[in-house]
Amino acid sequence: MKPTSFDYIAPSTLGEAVALLADEEREAKVVAGGQSLIPMLNMRLARPEVLVDITRIPELGGIHVDETGSLRIGAAVRQARAAADIAVRDGWPLLAAAVEHIGHPQIRNRGTVCGSLAHHDPAAELPAAALALDARFVITGPRGTRTVDAGDFFVATFSTAVETDELLTEVVFPPRPAGHGWAFDELTRRHGDFATVGVAVLLERDTGSDTVRDARVVFSGAAPVPVRLPSAEAALVGSDAGEQARAAAAGAALAGLSPSDDIHATAEYRREGAAHLLVRACTTAWERC
Repeated sequence: MKPTSFDYIAPSTLGEAVALLADEEREAKVVAGGQSLIPMLNMRLARPEVLVDITRIPELGGIHVDETGSLRIGAAVRQARAAADIAVRDGWPLLAAAVEHIGHPQIRNRGTVCGSLAHHDPAAELPAAALALDARFVITGPRGTRTVDAGDFFVATFSTAVETDELLTEVVFPPRPAGHGWAFDELTRRHGDFATVGVAVLLERDTGSDTVRDARVVFSGAAPVPVRLPSAEAALVGSDAGEQARAAAAGAALAGLSPSDDIHATAEYRREGAAHLLVRACTTAWERC
């Protein structure tokens, strides 16, 4: 299929982009990589009257570590660029791993980090990674700029805290403690497919007692939004992350997740897959501590 007709505008300033999105006369959509939006246009699931291309706005193309040690990724930064960045790979390896699970190289070379987050497919990798890493989202609109925590950013399937007249301009990842362990894993039918279920795990080792000091467990594909599971985290904290603790965490996943049935998998299959992935991810994350 082909999309309905639309106007294409590529502003050179953030102010111009915001003004276009705030125009109540015509529906406008932001495009950067287009890896999610263009298929929706072709299937006529989206019918904007204006496409606002933000890739020519200089301040949206940056990726750097600021004076607080936080990683800042602009709205026009490609996924492949983020995954290859030395600072990302050294300081936020979970993020790099999540990006590398996205589709295929051709998609990552065009798709943007912020685009995937703003699109918010519940099966996508980056929303779960953002929640696990305590990301903050910088949103700009006609009323000014505001910052939203990851726990409040993802609202429902394909829905976020970004209003129709606003733009996600930047995502900020705070620094992680040195020596933390991480793992990102997912269950897919074929390489490059959207995940049936996925998990992001962060573990911090207490070197004095050789136990887990802190844990973060977040699932994708198990609900309309990424799911952080405190019960699974509690099963790991204070343990040696051994077989018994991993089994307890898996049991918490089986009991605590409530995915739905769809054409891709049953709820039971997703729960069992999530529990299996969690055991494997905890093992990997502990080895990396």
